[in-house]
Amino acid sequence: MMRIALFLLTNLAVIVLASITLSLLGVDSYLANSGSGLDLQSLLLFSAVFGFIGAFFSLLISKPMAKRAARVQIIEQPGNRAEAWLLDTVAELSEKAGIAMPEVGVFPATQSNAFATGWNKNAALVAVSQGMLQRFDAREVRAVLAHEIGHVANGDMVTLALVQGIVNTFVIFAARVVGSLVDSFLRRDGGGGLGLGYYAVVIVAEIVFGIAASTIVMWFSRFREYRADAAGAQLADRDSMINALKRLKAEYEVPNQMPDTLVAFGINSGVRQGLKGLFRSHPPLDDRIAALQETRYG
Repeated sequence: MMRIALFLLTNLAVIVLASITLSLLGVDSYLANSGSGLDLQSLLLFSAVFGFIGAFFSLLISKPMAKRAARVQIIEQPGNRAEAWLLDTVAELSEKAGIAMPEVGVFPATQSNAFATGWNKNAALVAVSQGMLQRFDAREVRAVLAHEIGHVANGDMVTLALVQGIVNTFVIFAARVVGSLVDSFLRRDGGGGLGLGYYAVVIVAEIVFGIAASTIVMWFSRFREYRADAAGAQLADRDSMINALKRLKAEYEVPNQMPDTLVAFGINSGVRQGLKGLFRSHPPLDDRIAALQETRYG
């Protein structure tokens, strides 16, 4: 969840900041066609260019952002047997998955948590919490690492950036169309140029549309978790992957064991029904366990 949240927040911040900057530079005025409305063809091209720039910029800085946010300590040289085992396990699973060895780190959290991120499958980061290392057995930790390496091998962060780029294009385009309509309504004198109402509406609309459109990104995120679970089952073994998910579920069922805002290797304590469920980045643990139980891996 953390890597997804950081990606989405960074992306939204980049889009809003770019929108303000471009407005100050007069780009929106240029897109207005002599006061008679927006040049929609140029606007669509503009939206796509800056939408994808925002998404891929967020992707490029995802690894340093995650390191800083989680206070990840990168293991350069193992200082103990646990760190040596962690490096050896990641190296083994990475070779099996056909990717370059990621950076490996540990971060200070009592909750069972892990994540992988990076702009390139051969320049990734895999990090695990101290709490997970302390409470999970070796086979369960190996399965979690396999799950995260599955994300990397599947190119999930790049695909997420492509999905986000399409979403950004819609957000930028729709916000300016709405801004133009509202501005035209407020300025019935038909004067040329764009009024202050346009710029205010565009910023607000980008934020609102950006939050609403993130449900599409979250849907994709939930979909890819099943693929990462399948990869974990293949790279490690199915029973260990199931046991790791069951261990996480058991921890969530202990009152106050994990705050609702924290997640175990990106897993929420359960997807609630209704509107809130649309913003969940991961499917319910029970559904993921059932999917693995119904599938056999050779």
